[in-house]
Amino acid sequence: MKNIMKIMLALLTSVSMISSATAGELTVTGSAKATYNIISGGIVAGGNQNKGVGITNEIDFGATGELDNGYTWKYQVQFDPGATTTAGGGGIDDTRLELTTGYGTLGVYVSEGGLDVDNSGSQSVYGRPSDIGLATGMVDTYDIGGFTNLQLHTPAGLLPFDAVAKVAYSPGNDTGSQNSGNKAGNTTADLGAKGSSSAQYQVKLSPVDGLKLGADYFSYYGDSARGLGTLVQQGESGAVYASYALGAASFGVSGMMKAPLLIGTSATATLVSNSTAAGGNAAAARQYRNKKISAAYNVNDALSVSYELEKSARELIINGVENDIKSQAVQAAYTMGGMTLSVSHGTTDNVGYTLDDDRSQTLLAMSMAF
Repeated sequence: MKNIMKIMLALLTSVSMISSATAGELTVTGSAKATYNIISGGIVAGGNQNKGVGITNEIDFGATGELDNGYTWKYQVQFDPGATTTAGGGGIDDTRLELTTGYGTLGVYVSEGGLDVDNSGSQSVYGRPSDIGLATGMVDTYDIGGFTNLQLHTPAGLLPFDAVAKVAYSPGNDTGSQNSGNKAGNTTADLGAKGSSSAQYQVKLSPVDGLKLGADYFSYYGDSARGLGTLVQQGESGAVYASYALGAASFGVSGMMKAPLLIGTSATATLVSNSTAAGGNAAAARQYRNKKISAAYNVNDALSVSYELEKSARELIINGVENDIKSQAVQAAYTMGGMTLSVSHGTTDNVGYTLDDDRSQTLLAMSMAF
């Protein structure tokens, strides 16, 4: 981590010596989406989750510019009515400031800049079956994008096979609730049972036309136990993916492994905490393994269809029924200019790793891009 911080400091120092920059350009992009979501089944009372209509939006305000030596910069902030600010109300989140040079990109991110590739292989034309309005409880990898973080990216064309490597470091594991330019150091209360810092590494490459490969690794560092007990297992995760496009068809696969934080509740660490204070590992799971496979086909310039299957298996600390989650969906999307009409129908078995909590979902969506 010391070497990474030295490189970042050197880049920042070189930028401070640049005398002028050209005027920047302001942009506004985003989308608005209306959905009709029907969920049924499961072990809830009556076996019916009813129906819901919702509207959401993503509006990104951006600014770009160029320095007099050819370096470029980009600023972006997202307007989110549901975001929580220090004042407790909705407003602004997901902020980034990037400087791109001939030596690579230096980025500063608040609740942005995620590097996990667990879902990069997905070919679903609307969204992954486990993440479209049904709380399936499927556990994914850790991701640095949940914290304020600093990143370095290698420049395009430097490495073989169009590979780009990225490294990210979060010095305080702050979740980004405060976005002030004079942000003070984090507190122990903010960190919880996570550790004093975290890092994530990612590499993506394209060795042949149509083929994309990638991998990532995340780990917490420092005292994750923080007085809660003896550290038994540090939180870490990793994932790999591959996708291939051939004509109108595309295919994708991915796999991940996640080791949750485990804390011993005795001096000898013979007992392991089940509490959510122990890194949110209330299920006392030793590890999770996910496998995902998907395929899509462009019927014509406007219509696309897809199928995706996701499976999540967990290994418990003690003997017990582990109830793997299986989520799958068939989807179709029809695009007319800036409007896309989508439909998804799928099922999920053992929601939340609970035996026989099986549910079905039909979702209709209308999205407008601008």
